[in-house]
Amino acid sequence: MSYLRPDIRQRADELVALYPQKRSAMLPLLHLAQEQDGYLTDEGMAEVAELTGTSPAEVRGTASFYDMFHLEPVGKYVVGVCTNIACLLAGGEELLDHATKTLGCAVGGTSADGLFTLEETECLADC
Repeated sequence: MSYLRPDIRQRADELVALYPQKRSAMLPLLHLAQEQDGYLTDEGMAEVAELTGTSPAEVRGTASFYDMFHLEPVGKYVVGVCTNIACLLAGGEELLDHATKTLGCAVGGTSADGLFTLEETECLADC
């Protein structure tokens, strides 16, 4: 029995069919699994492992490498503020401080109403 919703499972099966090696579909499948719950659950990662013919540990290792994947629940909106050198010089730290006060949560945290999660991110190429 599939953990993924039927519509997402169908898209996952179609996605896997596009790749000559199933494991090559891992990143797009992780995006799909995250789309369902807003973060990657153990069940979602286990299904990605099944679809790609890999182990759940390998899927978790891949997911934990990329900061675009969330292994814990996050707010409805994820706010990322870049503090790399260019953004730092353009006021990234001040913006991050302002966001923590405005959203009412620390970096890496979620607001009390569950709407916003605040993250310090790598370059977003928006500066």
